[in-house]
Amino acid sequence: MPRASIPSFMWMGWSLLLSSSYFHASTSKGPRRTMRMSYVFCKVTPNHHFRNAELGPRPHYLVTDMDEGWLKSRLAACSDVEARPSRFSIGHRGGACLQFPEETRESVEAGTRMGAGILECDVAFTSDRELVCRHDQCDLHTTTNIVATELGSKCTTPFTPASDGAPASAKCCTSDITLAEFKSLCGKMDGFNVSATTPEDFLHGTPSWRTDLYATCGTVLSHKEFLQLVDSHGRDFTTELKQPRVTMPFDGDYTQEKYAQQVIEEYRAARIDPSRVWLQSFSFADVAYWLHADPAFGRQAVLLDQSGDLPGSFPAAVANLSFYKDAGVQIVAPPLSYLVALGKDGEYVPSTYATTARKLGLKILTWSLERSGPLAQAAASGDYYYSTIANGTHKDGDMYRLVDVLARQVGVQGIFSDWSATVTYYANCFKMF
Repeated sequence: MPRASIPSFMWMGWSLLLSSSYFHASTSKGPRRTMRMSYVFCKVTPNHHFRNAELGPRPHYLVTDMDEGWLKSRLAACSDVEARPSRFSIGHRGGACLQFPEETRESVEAGTRMGAGILECDVAFTSDRELVCRHDQCDLHTTTNIVATELGSKCTTPFTPASDGAPASAKCCTSDITLAEFKSLCGKMDGFNVSATTPEDFLHGTPSWRTDLYATCGTVLSHKEFLQLVDSHGRDFTTELKQPRVTMPFDGDYTQEKYAQQVIEEYRAARIDPSRVWLQSFSFADVAYWLHADPAFGRQAVLLDQSGDLPGSFPAAVANLSFYKDAGVQIVAPPLSYLVALGKDGEYVPSTYATTARKLGLKILTWSLERSGPLAQAAASGDYYYSTIANGTHKDGDMYRLVDVLARQVGVQGIFSDWSATVTYYANCFKMF
């Protein structure tokens, strides 16, 4: 029999489906077609996946700012491509902390919309041993409003105003407060005012090339909330175990191993497959623990490497790569500057660190793009991320020169970025999915 449908109506997550069907009935006046209505309630699960990426104007700005050449032409030709997420694009501190408060729901949501295939939460622990997303255990005074709240009195070092030439100061750690207290805070752009004489004034200090436009009250996240949020968008995860700023064991028996294991337990409780997870740490001991305690998660554990920062230490950092490989490490993640150098004509070329890692068969991730100010000032400002190529870096468009060398010559598997759209655009143009 013919059948028609009437549009459904949504109410509180349930859908009321109305359908109609026709049947024939005999009456004293002869056959008559009668409509019968049926009503069905069914639960609707919202689909929050952002299947396409929203890249905005910044990639176009960077491409336009490039020197003429084949790379600029190739990237410009991709301006109308319908972008989609890529694991090559890793959302650093959520993926949008160039403009949104880091490690907040808002940064993660924006990074997701900009196509980051992997989102990051750096974890620290609270006084009641709950894991929360913070880039440093003791950065609450620069990344939240804690000093201007009643919780400021609980800080390791409460706010001290600037006086007699001494700068304003404070030191507030996640381990100073409980999870419930942490959740009452507002995330803000990282920074503080050294001249502050009041707690409220101390909250200022955002670098001029960032913005406070979206920093009205960032939603801080527990690690469990982060897992739920990222999973709801169908993206993958990277959790960095931040080094404690307090003596371990903490509070008697909370050891470094328990801290490292707790991260895995939260992933398992959330029923997230290890293939979607990249654990990170600057500590070789943490990575070694994951490799042996839980190989399913350990095989994608990332050793963050900053061991070549001190003067004269870079050759040793390169030499250590063989040790890491022999110990079972599969992925290393040095800063951008470790992987590139300047060639004889001022071009970017792979460094000895990069070529050695590749020769050993190590996979490489790197950090962090879009964390610098205007690149015209890279040399003068002594920018960390461009330190090895600063003299060959002159404008913002050079950022894509760097990304291209990292992708096609160094062979990195992914790039952490404070503005995910920049890397997502390149990944889509070169079909890196």
